[in-house]
Amino acid sequence: MEPSLADIAVELYAAPPVDFVSERNAHAAQAADPSVAAQIRALKKPSTAAWVVNVFAQERAEQLGEALQLAEELREAQADLDAKALSQLGRDRRALTSRLAAGAVELAQARGARVTPSTRDAVEQTITAAFFDPAAAAAVASGRLIRELEPSGDFADIADSLVGGGQPSTPKTTTTPPDEVKARRERRDAERALREAETAHERAVREAASADRALRGASLRVEELDRRERDLQAELAAVRSDAKRAHADVERAESEQRGLATRVSETEDEVRAAQKTLDDLARR
Repeated sequence: MEPSLADIAVELYAAPPVDFVSERNAHAAQAADPSVAAQIRALKKPSTAAWVVNVFAQERAEQLGEALQLAEELREAQADLDAKALSQLGRDRRALTSRLAAGAVELAQARGARVTPSTRDAVEQTITAAFFDPAAAAAVASGRLIRELEPSGDFADIADSLVGGGQPSTPKTTTTPPDEVKARRERRDAERALREAETAHERAVREAASADRALRGASLRVEELDRRERDLQAELAAVRSDAKRAHADVERAESEQRGLATRVSETEDEVRAAQKTLDDLARR
């Protein structure tokens, strides 16, 4: 049975780039169907970074599949994560991407290829794109990548510009049983509920402590005002007592004044009478 175009492309895109054209022409010459031969000749030579990724996708298919499965689960889970957990997720994703890229570079170097730092960066960026976009993941997992990918790229036109040999199929990943998916979702919901409850509890504790401080402050204020009220009441009682004595002193002084006024008037009468007597004696 004659191999399919995709099978031929898989073989070509994992072969050393320097041999790509000669190998492609050899396969085209062997094709019995002229249309298939034309399609083979139309296959584009991969970039060095794409070739490194293709080698890794074919020789480490299981490892790549597990990583892409994990990336898919993380994309599903990250909507439920808080800022701290998302930050940790980003660090974990970058670490995994770096490890996979390093593994891909080692495979390429084992085949005698020279991988420059810029090529290694392109390999890592391509794997990162596969982590963020399902279409990019399909392109990477196909092992027929033509060029490197950008994490923020548009992967809608995969068959024509990114992958040789036809549209790639969905990456083969470990299928998670429905019950396990449900259990994971329920666990995420429970963890989120726990985080929310813990946050609410911490907020309530802070508010209770604040209310307790406010109560202690208000109680001290009440005690101070009660003490001042008692002092003022005592002072008022003393003032009233002093005022009562002062009123009595005023009444006594007024009474004495009235008595003295009467005495003055009487003594004036006595003076006038004595003066009259003296005047009468003088006239005799």
